[in-house]
Amino acid sequence: MQTLCIVIPVFNEADALVENLEHIIARIGQLDGVRLRLLLVNDGSDDNTVTVAQALCEKYPQLSLLSLNRNFGKEAAILAGLNHVKDDAVVVMDSDLQHPPELVAQMVALWKSGVQVVEARKISRPSQSVAYRLMASIFYSTFDTLTRMDLRNHSDFKLLDRAVIDAYCALPERGRFFRGLIHWMHFSAATVPFEEPQRERGHSKWGAAKLLSLSWQSVSSFTSLPLHLVTVMGLFTFLVSMTLGGKALYDKLSGQALDGFTTVILLLLIIGSVLMFSLGLVGSYVARIYDEIKARPVYLVDEKNSRLPDD
Repeated sequence: MQTLCIVIPVFNEADALVENLEHIIARIGQLDGVRLRLLLVNDGSDDNTVTVAQALCEKYPQLSLLSLNRNFGKEAAILAGLNHVKDDAVVVMDSDLQHPPELVAQMVALWKSGVQVVEARKISRPSQSVAYRLMASIFYSTFDTLTRMDLRNHSDFKLLDRAVIDAYCALPERGRFFRGLIHWMHFSAATVPFEEPQRERGHSKWGAAKLLSLSWQSVSSFTSLPLHLVTVMGLFTFLVSMTLGGKALYDKLSGQALDGFTTVILLLLIIGSVLMFSLGLVGSYVARIYDEIKARPVYLVDEKNSRLPDD
């Protein structure tokens, strides 16, 4: 019999975890010809999520818990979950019920037909504000333009075949963008559309600062094109400088030059701004190189608070 594991990253979900997990288990139900397991990945929660999760593991024998010793971020939690499962396929989903568990049966059916990646794509985002949807649209448009990878409406709600899991876990990079890398690996894929339900309890852990940081990490993980913009800006600044310099020289030779340093100040401001922006851009990529060559582990497991099956 084939086995399927549902990997669910959680962070400070103590208040809603019992209700949400019971809802997930009830909605998934029995899958024909597939033995189901669930793995909660506690991403260093600082509330009593671990205690609640451990109690749930006692109640549901198919449920296990992998606890990280601090908050490493959702990308690390997903990788930790994938590294610790040995099943034939994995579904990655959120615990807040915004990824409808009713879709799992449909995803499994597509997987059984030979599809290696089943993507659940959002067709609406009613729970998100207009500002959030605008930021998301700008990000995906920019990402598509720079990387030629269209991830619009993609989500982390995916079913992955064993071959995909092994390939993903074997990638050497540490700064990861899960949905981007799965798309980049280009395994056979199918799409399941869904409408994102309204959030009934709690609130999103993704603030504006985290979203902006994730956006830049995602873009810089897949393209070095922004670095080439430095060359373009340098050429543009050179042309502007030559134009202004030629005009200043003409005014001087024709006796029309006025006292003052307006042209010099403008040139200094333009060149200085471009240089500072360029240094910041290059520095950002250097920082990513620095993080990669340190080769620190992406996550550390809290063995004491984990509840993993013997097999």
